[in-house]
Amino acid sequence: MEERSKDHRALLNSGEENELEVFGYRTQNLRRVFCLIASVLTCGSLQLVLYWRPQWRVWITCTPCSLQEADSLLLRTTDEFQRYTRKKVICLYLSSLKFPISKNPEQPLVADHHSIINHAVLKPELKLRCIQVQKIRYVWDNLEKKFQKVGLLEDSNSCYDIHHTFGLGLTSEEQEIRRLVCGPNTIEVEIQPIWKLLVKQQSVKLHDLVEDHNKVQVTILTKDKGLQELESCFLVPGDILVLPGKLSLPCDAILIDGSCVVNEGMLTGESIPVTKTPLPDTENTMTWKTHSSEDYRKHVLFCGTEVIQIKPSGNGPVRAVVLQTGYNTAKGDLVRSILYPRPLNFKLYSDAFKFIVFLACLGVVGFFYALGVYIYNGVPPKDTATMALLLLTVTVPPVLPAALTTGIVYAQKRLKKKKIFCISPQRINMCGQINLVCFDKTGTLTEDGLDLWGTVPTADSCFQKVHSFASGKVLPWSPLCAAMASCHSLILLDGTIQGDPLDLKMFEGTAWTMEDCNVDYCNFGISDSNIIIKPGPNASQSPVKAITILRQFPFSSSLQRMSVVAQLAGEHHLRVYMKGAPEMLAKFCKSQTVPKNFLHELTIYTMQGFRVIALAYKTLKMGMLSEVKNLAREKVESELTFLGLLIMENRLKKETKPVLKELEEARIRTVMITGDNLQTAITVAKNSEMIPQGSQVILVEASEPEGTVPASVSWKLVENQENGAGDQETYINIGKSSVPDGGRGSCYHFAMSGKSYQVIFQHFNNLLPRILVNGTIFARMSPGQKSSLVEEFQKLNYCVGMCGDGANDCGALKMAHAGISLSEQEASVASPFTSKVANIECVPHLIKEGRAALVSSFGVFKYLTMYGLIQFIGTSLLYWQLQLFGNYQYLMQDVAITLMVCLTMSSTHAHSKLAPYRPAGQLLSPPLLLSIFLNICFTCIVQISAFLFVKQQPWYCEVYKYSECFLTNQSNFSTNVSLERNWTGNATLNPASVLSFESTTLWPITTINCITVAFIFSKGRPFRKPIYTNYLFSFLLISALGLTIFILFSDFQVIYQGMEFIPTITSWRVSILVAALIQFCVAFFVEDGILQNRELWLMIKKEFGFYSKSQYRTWQKKLAEDPTWPPTNRTDYLGNGKNEVYINLGYESSEHIPKEKQEYGGQTIEQHFWTRL
Repeated sequence: MEERSKDHRALLNSGEENELEVFGYRTQNLRRVFCLIASVLTCGSLQLVLYWRPQWRVWITCTPCSLQEADSLLLRTTDEFQRYTRKKVICLYLSSLKFPISKNPEQPLVADHHSIINHAVLKPELKLRCIQVQKIRYVWDNLEKKFQKVGLLEDSNSCYDIHHTFGLGLTSEEQEIRRLVCGPNTIEVEIQPIWKLLVKQQSVKLHDLVEDHNKVQVTILTKDKGLQELESCFLVPGDILVLPGKLSLPCDAILIDGSCVVNEGMLTGESIPVTKTPLPDTENTMTWKTHSSEDYRKHVLFCGTEVIQIKPSGNGPVRAVVLQTGYNTAKGDLVRSILYPRPLNFKLYSDAFKFIVFLACLGVVGFFYALGVYIYNGVPPKDTATMALLLLTVTVPPVLPAALTTGIVYAQKRLKKKKIFCISPQRINMCGQINLVCFDKTGTLTEDGLDLWGTVPTADSCFQKVHSFASGKVLPWSPLCAAMASCHSLILLDGTIQGDPLDLKMFEGTAWTMEDCNVDYCNFGISDSNIIIKPGPNASQSPVKAITILRQFPFSSSLQRMSVVAQLAGEHHLRVYMKGAPEMLAKFCKSQTVPKNFLHELTIYTMQGFRVIALAYKTLKMGMLSEVKNLAREKVESELTFLGLLIMENRLKKETKPVLKELEEARIRTVMITGDNLQTAITVAKNSEMIPQGSQVILVEASEPEGTVPASVSWKLVENQENGAGDQETYINIGKSSVPDGGRGSCYHFAMSGKSYQVIFQHFNNLLPRILVNGTIFARMSPGQKSSLVEEFQKLNYCVGMCGDGANDCGALKMAHAGISLSEQEASVASPFTSKVANIECVPHLIKEGRAALVSSFGVFKYLTMYGLIQFIGTSLLYWQLQLFGNYQYLMQDVAITLMVCLTMSSTHAHSKLAPYRPAGQLLSPPLLLSIFLNICFTCIVQISAFLFVKQQPWYCEVYKYSECFLTNQSNFSTNVSLERNWTGNATLNPASVLSFESTTLWPITTINCITVAFIFSKGRPFRKPIYTNYLFSFLLISALGLTIFILFSDFQVIYQGMEFIPTITSWRVSILVAALIQFCVAFFVEDGILQNRELWLMIKKEFGFYSKSQYRTWQKKLAEDPTWPPTNRTDYLGNGKNEVYINLGYESSEHIPKEKQEYGGQTIEQHFWTRL
């Protein structure tokens, strides 16, 4: 039984973001027949329920079975939403192909022995089973007994496999098999039919975005037919793609021969050219991704990116193996993220559903009330059922779900005008709740382009005199100059040097020039595609006529370095030049070549906010130049000679300080997450006032356990001290300094490196929330650490925004509640939001629009709820005497007022200033529930009073019962002697009669009530502009109110007959208007003066001891009461117990310290008291 249960369930995409549980079921025809009969008997209601609950359909019509035998699958997401989908298992038959296929089980169908295809096809039937989930095809693996993804090469292939299994191309037969199993290499987006107008525009745009992808003409290499041209839709994984030159890539591919330069703006948001290098041809069995470590992307050409330049290796054309096709590609992933956005756990939507259920329950109560009244009065069953169903539908306006999105639609249009584009509109409302924003530094807070400040060369392991670029003197020739001229990823495109701004500035500082290889210099036996670096006319005199770059090891955020193999003209040996983060590069240099005061010198510049790059080199002796392409990075990047430091100014963008100040005034917390040096990050944070003046910075340094020494965390207070006139040095003073007692609230900020973050995450996880609550600077963070940090902030119940340039921030941008990529692209896979204006002004814009959209959604929801309840109360009162409002009365309320209000109420623009607090994030909050409850009470009081008082009037008559009496006494109350005695043309003895004094009285009250609640719920400040700035909405409200008053006081027979009213005396009409206005005044005062009074609610919360349940609030409260926090001047060690005991050796006496810790205790304390960086 347990075995069967195991076979019945499996995981799809295990460990990935889109992980699914799969359950196997077999369809039972008898059950299907019964289900069909039940659907007919329920007039299709059952079908509608089963459409929204696919799991119920499967449970009703199928029985559980093993996945291998299943013909229907039930899929369930493993996230908190637990959403179900149903999929039919499809069978594909290879016998449909036009060539014979071996049915021998021992003979593989495709040459790739790692391929799932060999395991998926059953022989001799030549059948395979597959499903399609969110555009991705999965086939049943008969060996592993689970569904696996097809349309890609397996990750288990090694570098050797990719070169030798696919290097010569596939056979025609294997191509056909793969086309049948994997499907076409297309990204197809169906255009929605006209009746789905709400999503039609988006589907058309997506269709246009991907249409050209399916029609690219490409050249492939096959084993049996050689070079062949075909449409990209026929490409399959394993094909050899020949790159002719400029090309928009129709698939993901691994470069195996030659190199090329691509624009990956669609992926990263950066339009900087990226150099791709071929996958090395090594004979080890390690998988190709593992071999390349985190840097495997440098070999991969991604679908949707543009090849702008190719560099053949000399062995023939540039070739790449097709890695992934269709929706498995990077571009396919972007389109899928738009078509199937990740659901948001936003309280608004879950609360809205609960509220709609409550309204539906109220409608059910009304249904039974109507049944009781009409049955009691002996009304025929047909009329009774009709009237009961009418009251059932009144409480839940059908436009309610759609109305919630109108605010998002308007906000999206306004954002587009500000050049902020969105691929996930549902996140706009969530932006209104953001209370923490993480920023990348370089290119986000600071200028993208750096200015050269100077170089600090070394000689004899000592730093030499600084060469300042501001002096105007040319950089003299030296190995440092050669390193600056050659160690970069710049390319020459149409005569223009292009590439990373940092590389560009560094290269310009040498005054050298770049040109393609020509006959004068290509005499080294190398390819003519290599770049030649030559001294320019303004360069200093050099003994070297040219430098040829033979091999590049591109820069990687995770590695924090890059290197090149180059040859100087006239030399027979090669040179390796390397640049990178100073702390990282020093590890690869010979220790005797690194100056002893290296850290001291580095700190001088980083504390002033400079960007510091270190450079190194070594001589490399090679037998043959052809061996260069097979060089391992580990061999190249070792035993280098330290050359010196390159100092670059990284100026703040002019928008940075004002935006950060605006966010601070709005009480939105800001955090810096950067890959740059920690001290540089602290300086930039202080200069930008992310860390306000007078605040203390506590450096958190964590160390991994070493031998018997456990993992440790030290806390150091950063202080600036002046040493001599004009000469500044920075020390980390750990002596007797501490955070002032009077400022132990929020005046301190933690700063740490990615390395320390990783140690704390692994060994001091209980300490992490305490640090994050006041952590402001996170430097030297890898892309994975950035994502992890954002996730940890979310666990503390922060609503996190992330703003970055897209390059190294993709993971964090997608992880955040609202990720904003600064990019020239309109949409990138990097984040839900993309700003074409490359500064952080987009952040407050987005938050303002998010808040406006959120408040609009709440306002529209409250209005529609009240509108349904106003009609429900009025209709219920009329039902008491078997009457209802007329068709035109309903029509005016539904179309002329409610529909127009819903379409225009949300178009009020966002307020120009951010308020220092957020709007409510959930519908089921006391102010909102009280607002609706009190307005219902006011409505009930006014409508019931009017309903009862009209019966007390001397001219009142129950028209539908006593029509003769009414005709006789009509002259007593008619205000116009010319009115003919045909007012009762519609008044019959029909119990569903419309004409009555009650309906004539209640309709103006309910209509004016609908108009006034629309005004009351359209609150402007502090999150939106005043209501009068929404001209169309204001005009419609005034027009509707004017029209209602006109109908109320008019004595035109055509109006009264059309609206099915009875004329009443003027004093009664005035009374109706006065009652409606009094209700408006009371409701407005209660809403604006009490329910929207923030100070009053804060006082009530304080009085009754209500506090926020957010994790970060709880921690802030705890830490504020803790006299020992924040820690300074100490080092904490990880205890051996299960509860992670922290032992502070600086404060514990020796008798309380274990012997093994006493041995290294003194040494550690000494190291952590005065540390000079």
